Amino acid sequence: MNTWRSASIAVAAAALLTLTAACGQERSGEDANGQSVGNAAPANGSYGDGYGSAAGGSGEAEAKAAGQLAVWKSKKFGDVLTDSAGFTLYRFDQDTAKPPKSTCAGECAETWPVVAADGAKAAPGVDPALIGSVAREDGTEQLTVAGWPMYRYAADKKPGDAKGQGVGGTWHAAAPDGEKAKAAAGGGSAGEQATDLPGMSTREDPELGEIVVDRRGMTVYRFQKDSAWPMKSACTGACLDNWPVVEPVDKNDAKGVLKKGFTVFDRPDGKKQQTIDCWPLYTFSGDSKPGDVNGQGVGGTWYAVSPEGKLVGAPK
Repeated sequence: MNTWRSASIAVAAAALLTLTAACGQERSGEDANGQSVGNAAPANGSYGDGYGSAAGGSGEAEAKAAGQLAVWKSKKFGDVLTDSAGFTLYRFDQDTAKPPKSTCAGECAETWPVVAADGAKAAPGVDPALIGSVAREDGTEQLTVAGWPMYRYAADKKPGDAKGQGVGGTWHAAAPDGEKAKAAAGGGSAGEQATDLPGMSTREDPELGEIVVDRRGMTVYRFQKDSAWPMKSACTGACLDNWPVVEPVDKNDAKGVLKKGFTVFDRPDGKKQQTIDCWPLYTFSGDSKPGDVNGQGVGGTWYAVSPEGKLVGAPK
């Protein structure tokens, strides 16, 4: 009995030591830049300041009317529905059109401000019968097109921006008939994957040097408020709209990156997230094409990743 118990304890201890070594316990609680990584405080890393909401406040942003709707003929996305000021309108896969229902509230509605139905008019050449509204819990009447609730995106700063396209795999620019906008011939959507790239690899950036990219060629980032041991993500909730997790990649489909600690993090929210050296990895919704590094340095907490999983360009 004692022999069996001793053997079991030894096996368990060996397994723990293996995991500890793989996940960088030898860092003694610091990352490559000397920053403490212990139990990171929960925070929502946003587009604007690394934590908090993209709209910069608490509670939902005030719903603004769309006015006379219009159609933007995008080379990338085809016909896209806009408000009277030329800002892209979006729809959310988790909503429903029959019956119309919005599931985006609270912090979500700060990042994705709702479009008020009052005074909205169909785009020229579009059936006015497609325009409708749905009552939200706060009493706001939200614009619907073919039953789908309409939103703007807080990170779109000027007419013609469509940074919300493909965010989280659930947000899409709306076509004039309320369907998802489709890529024009010869174009490509922000969520379209590049060809002939492994699941994870590296590229040489002219300013940052060698950095990690995903299978689409999009820049991969780390959040300074995360920790590697224990593996913990401080980017939750609405933060993930702006910083989608990198989905699991087979080790054999990763080229040029550190394989130690190349493991999958089972997040508390149920998502599975790829790590390098046990650091959780993300992409940035503000990057619209391969080669973009718009997430670099956002909020002083988000940075591109080296092949070894280190922060690139972070202050030391």
